[in-house]
Amino acid sequence: MRGLTMEWHDLCFLHWRVPAEQLRQRLPAGLELDLFEGEAWLGLVPFVMQNVRPLGIPNPFGYFPEFNVRTYVRDQQHSGVWFFSLDAADLLAVRAARLGFGLPYFHASMDRVWRDQWCYYATRRRGGGLEFRGRYRPAGEAAPASPGSLEEFLCERYWLFSCWRGQVHRARVHHTPYQLQAAEAEIFTCDVAPDGPPASVLFSRVQKVRGELLEAACLFR
Repeated sequence: MRGLTMEWHDLCFLHWRVPAEQLRQRLPAGLELDLFEGEAWLGLVPFVMQNVRPLGIPNPFGYFPEFNVRTYVRDQQHSGVWFFSLDAADLLAVRAARLGFGLPYFHASMDRVWRDQWCYYATRRRGGGLEFRGRYRPAGEAAPASPGSLEEFLCERYWLFSCWRGQVHRARVHHTPYQLQAAEAEIFTCDVAPDGPPASVLFSRVQKVRGELLEAACLFR
């Protein structure tokens, strides 16, 4: 496998400010938190994965909801995303991502439907664990994030980091800048979010993505 292409649909970026030490203690040695104006951020991202395709393979895997819990980190060369967990409704995708990329994927029962201009989204990890129920909708015009803005910091991420075979690795992610919209969200149940409403809520309709294979990260010593 030489990498993956995929599409991400109906993404909602929900973000909270979190004390840096709460996140730092959950990171592997050699990575540092990436901060925006001195603040650390925790993100929850419900969306739908579609047309996941290893490069060179003609048929995509299909369509399934996914829900990510993440923060932002850097090694000596690049900044990117660190995933605390990724829940998906497709068991084959969960197993492939764990094996091939060392990502902490979990199989979940998930439901997503658009109704009255709201996207209703629910996920519950099989065997117990993370549970989320809520709804969201776009509420503004779509545009790229302004350079240097919080929106750019939270969304325009072109590397992911993972712990694969006991070592920290990274992978390059290619996509055009997001077309972002201000959004509204209501969270009914969530056992991983901080208290209070999110400080930032953004929506993006669709993103085409190409991911490269893992390489060794350049860690801080």
